[in-house]
Amino acid sequence: MIDLTGKNVLITGGSRGVGRATARYLAKAGANIVFTYNTDEKQAQNAHAILQEYEGTCQFLRLNLENEEDIKSLFSQARIIFPGGLDILVANAAIWPSTPFALEKMPVEHWRRTMRINLDGIFLITQLVLQFMNDEGRIVFVGSTAGQRGEAYHVDYAASKGALQAMVKSLCVELAPRKITVNCVAPGWIDTEMVEGVMQGAARERIESTIPLGRIASPDDVAGPILFLCSALANHITGEILNVNGGAVLCG
Repeated sequence: MIDLTGKNVLITGGSRGVGRATARYLAKAGANIVFTYNTDEKQAQNAHAILQEYEGTCQFLRLNLENEEDIKSLFSQARIIFPGGLDILVANAAIWPSTPFALEKMPVEHWRRTMRINLDGIFLITQLVLQFMNDEGRIVFVGSTAGQRGEAYHVDYAASKGALQAMVKSLCVELAPRKITVNCVAPGWIDTEMVEGVMQGAARERIESTIPLGRIASPDDVAGPILFLCSALANHITGEILNVNGGAVLCG
């Protein structure tokens, strides 16, 4: 039922985890994909090799979200790759600094770096994307349960995701005259490299005990809802935060 043939898609952070799964889902639906990576080019090459199995075109570009000039360079290249304009943006790349800090002990640079990547970078990317996004386009931000109910000792991350989700509510109204929808998928814990260091043994069991469905999400569990929001099935959905957390947000 979902056909994205001919749609041009940009996915940030597409070489691993949720971004990689999303790139695969959208490519399987026929889309042309450009995804970004930051440091691991070999990982990006592996993801690219998988996506080449599908009919749409696929390219990958390096992007450092902390560098404004790097972001501008990415979009200069994206304009060349997609002369017909962009149809879909999936803003997925982010950091979750695993070191816990009470707010009164959090280094200022720790806070600022999280904001530069998770919020400032998204602002700049979206601002540039809108210059060549086609009408009736789709924007999907990847948020977090932390942005809705907070995350103690990770105030920086929770604040960045909370602000991102407020941005969705604001931007969807601005872009409604162009029939561009803006939504957010908000996962809970996901089995990805970003959090594997803290999900071992008893810690993993404790996390799973807080999820009514009894398990931690896979990247595919998140990629499916993103695909839905990018499709014609979601034509009349905008400004929404779609929770993908196994019911965890309902528990204390």
